Amino acid sequence: MSAQVLGVIGGSGLYALEGLQDVREVALATPFGEPSDVYVTGTLGGTKLVFLPRHGRGHRISPTEINSRANIWGLKALGATRVLSLSAVGSLREDIVPGDFVAVDQFIDRTRHRPDTFFERGVVAHVLFADPTCADLRTHVGAAAREVGLKVHEGGTYVNMEGPQFSTRAESRLYRSWGADVIGMTNLQEARLAREAELCYSTLAMATDYDCWHESGDVTVEAILAVMARNVAGARRAIAALVPRLPPGRGCPCQDALRFAILTEHARIPAEARDRLGLFLARYLDRPAT
Repeated sequence: MSAQVLGVIGGSGLYALEGLQDVREVALATPFGEPSDVYVTGTLGGTKLVFLPRHGRGHRISPTEINSRANIWGLKALGATRVLSLSAVGSLREDIVPGDFVAVDQFIDRTRHRPDTFFERGVVAHVLFADPTCADLRTHVGAAAREVGLKVHEGGTYVNMEGPQFSTRAESRLYRSWGADVIGMTNLQEARLAREAELCYSTLAMATDYDCWHESGDVTVEAILAVMARNVAGARRAIAALVPRLPPGRGCPCQDALRFAILTEHARIPAEARDRLGLFLARYLDRPAT
């Protein structure tokens, strides 16, 4: 069995994974509150997977209400080293047709109300985030998706809007003028937190519609749901193809993202913060970075 553990966060329409063996549900209490749902663990092709539906089963949690800190903390606590995020998005480009997939490599933050760091209340850390997704994992994800017949655009900028409302037409045109490629409501906070947790993170965005800039007409929920059903089936095939591609170890900088990022003097970190952040800090506290 691979020593690496793959975390999978399911977006809209993807609330369960098929084909898992040795399945069990794990309910976790975290220092950051309740995750979106119980975690489902199991093995697929000899690799351990940890799955979490981002919006909860039954789609109960709006984008603003998602507790991304608890979700990422739980994946880390259950041994995840890599995280694949599946996310429904709107297309901001003519050539990203509804039904296409995008292996996202950049984000633009348009959120307003969301915690997006673990490091506060007595401890400060500044991780590098110029490249917010893991290039190594993204390469494997794109190859796996193409292997199962999906049309994948390599690289792309994801505008993370607040929601839950869709864009105004003026906003949609503005994002296109910025050169953005897709728009969604959920992934940027996950990417920030995954980097702080030293997890590899990759978004496979599933285009369900053209955003409202497009002359084809206004977005309808009915049309989005129809495309989403097809995309989810493709995403499940991509996950199955990804598992055997993952190497047993990691050679990317994600695994050491905190090594030089913790600026607070170790002696001044409060005991409460050491407890709250012990999952991330234990390997660094009270010894010099090397």
